[in-house]
This record gives sequence, C-alpha cells and structure tokens, in this order.
Amino acid sequence: MLDFIGTILWPIRWVVEAILVGWHYVLTSVGLDADAGVTWVLSIVLLTIVVRVCLIPIFVRQIKNQRRMMEVAPQLKKIQDKYKGKKDQFSREAMSRETMALYKETGTNPLSSCLPLLIQMPVFFSLYTVLHNAQLDKVGIGLLNRDLSNAFATSTLFGAPLKETFTNSDVISVKIIAGAMIVLMTASQFFTQLQLTTKNMSPETKASPMYKQQKMLLYVLPLVFLFSGLSFPLGVMFYWLTSNFWTMGQQYVVIRNSPTPGSDAALAREARLAKRQQDREARGKGNPLKSLTEITVTEIETPKRVTTQRSQPVGKARSKKQNGQAR
Repeated sequence: MLDFIGTILWPIRWVVEAILVGWHYVLTSVGLDADAGVTWVLSIVLLTIVVRVCLIPIFVRQIKNQRRMMEVAPQLKKIQDKYKGKKDQFSREAMSRETMALYKETGTNPLSSCLPLLIQMPVFFSLYTVLHNAQLDKVGIGLLNRDLSNAFATSTLFGAPLKETFTNSDVISVKIIAGAMIVLMTASQFFTQLQLTTKNMSPETKASPMYKQQKMLLYVLPLVFLFSGLSFPLGVMFYWLTSNFWTMGQQYVVIRNSPTPGSDAALAREARLAKRQQDREARGKGNPLKSLTEITVTEIETPKRVTTQRSQPVGKARSKKQNGQAR
C-alpha cells in the first residue's frame, strides 16, 4: 500500500523538489547563505505561494459552490423535514433522489468545497516525505541531490533544525518555535472559519443544518492542527502556516468584495458602497464655500418681481366724453 501511494506521489514529489530547489537557487543567487535555515524557510514559503496561486481558480469555484450550497440550504431543509422521522427504505431513497435532483438543478456539489484541501494534501505529503527523508539523510528523487539534501538536513533556524519535530526533539529552540507555530496555525484556522460562519452566511443558512456543521468545524479543525502539529517537522509547519495565512487573507478579500447575499458582510458592503457614493456626490458638487456664496448672493440680490397694471389705450371719442363728464 505504501509503495502504491509512493508511486502516485512520485511525480508530485519531483515537482515539489524542483520548485524548492529552484527558489533556493534564486535566493542564493541574490546573496543568501546556501546552508542557512532562513534560506530554506524562504524557499518553503515561496513554494507555498506558488502552490496557492495555482489553486486560485479552484478556490474561486469552491467559493461559488459554497454560495450555491448556502442558497439551497432552505430547500434542502424542506426536503429533510418532509422525510423527518421516516426511516423506511422507500422514504430514504425518495429523499436521496430529491436531494440529488436539487443538487443537479442548482449546479451544486457538496464535495467540491473540500477540493482545494484534497489537492493540497499530495503536496503536503510530498513535502513531508522530502523533509522526512532529509531527517534520515536520504537523497531526493529529482533536483534535490546529495549535497542539497545534506544542506537541508543540517539547516537550522535560531538553532532549531528544520527536520525536527516538537515531540522528538530535546532542543529548546525547536520546542519554542514549534509551539509558537502551532498556536499561530490553530488561531489562523479558527479565525478563518469564524469569519466564514459569522459574516458570510445569510439568516436562512444560519437556520439550516449546514450552519451547525460549519459551526462544529469552527472548533474541530483548530484542534486537528493543535494535535497534529506536534508531529510535524518545522519545515512542514512553515508550509502549513503560510498556507493558513494565505487562506485567511484570500477569504477576507472574497467576503469583503463578494459576500453572500443577505449576510452581515453583504450589509456591510452595501453600507460602504452607499457611503462611497455619498462622498463621490459631495466631491462632485465642487467647492462648498463657492456654492454657499452663490446661493446667498442670488437670494439677496435678486429683486422681487413687482406686478403693475398696464394702462389700456383710450380712443379719441371716449377721451372727449370722459373730459366732458369731468367738467
């Protein structure tokens, strides 16, 4: 089984090593020490950025699918309420058919939200294998040759070897750096899930079973990082922490600029756009002092219209008659 997984991961490991070695070459070309831990850490961070940039189209699809899932959550709840308490085979099949028909009609897929994570896992395991082999002084399979593998295996950051883990090292600097990174990984994952559940869900979604699942993940996923981080080599933790920060920032930008309709983030965005429009209109009116002066002068200097009765022309005969009566 392990050989089968290794065969599948072989090309991914080759690409991971190539990107890692490529960034290491670039950093050493600009003057960094080839054997220094900071050079390898920066190489891992840049490797992470390359991976996440390649995943942006998949992330966009994930966001769109999550939004559709949130929009169909009330309809999904109606189907579940329709068959609530019915545990016979016919009812379960009918509920499954209606649910799948709803997914097909709305173009949603409940599994696509996990796609970016599933795609990252091979990269994660490949990097873990690279660092684990460095820990055992094994050479890489591609561009990570013997010299680079040895440099990677012996590199340290503030005295902490990058191949060491929190649990198998007695070095104080390893435990301090690993402990700090585990806290940051847990906190970033919690904040990422928190902004999704509190700001980017409509009231209908918060009343659906999906919200309960998302709220559960709010506390479960950080615990996964808390315990699994204890056995991660420092190099892998730098990859995972950078990926967490990228996800948090990327999700913040998406929620701010393209929130779910009806959510708190959407209301906040509408308020920002309204204020921006008011400021734009205020700037468009020109100098407020000049406008005030023009209004005042107009109101003061414009004379009021005086209506006078126009005298009618009088004929000669009528004029003589009037003169005679006057005498």
